[in-house]
Amino acid sequence: MTQPDTAHPLAAPARAVREKAYVPYSRFKVGAAIRAASGTVYAGCNVENVAYPQGTCAEAGAIAAMIAGGDTKIAEVFVIADSDQPVPPCGGCRQKLSEFAPADVHVTMATTDGATLTMTMAELLPGAFTPAHMDRA
Repeated sequence: MTQPDTAHPLAAPARAVREKAYVPYSRFKVGAAIRAASGTVYAGCNVENVAYPQGTCAEAGAIAAMIAGGDTKIAEVFVIADSDQPVPPCGGCRQKLSEFAPADVHVTMATTDGATLTMTMAELLPGAFTPAHMDRA
């Protein structure tokens, strides 16, 4: 773990959007902020549904905002949750992030207490399924 998350440029938007999370079932708020290659920052929070699989993760919300904003390439990611340790994106979100983030993109995971852990996309999702796997299709 490294520096407190307040030193990270994506910490404030991730913290702010986390407070807007809709989590009546788990009470586990997550916020995510993405800096696109254009420099624009997009944020998303988790949105639960009584039918659990229908909920949306914070990372997916931030990706959707990025696409709606006209960007398609992720330069950096920051995810924050109230946990004893930094919480990594779920497996599905790792794959979603890898669609738009090259292997060397940094993903910083933070706790609300300020602990952080930073990994690259390649470290988070080794052997990612990519468009290259579909070259024969």
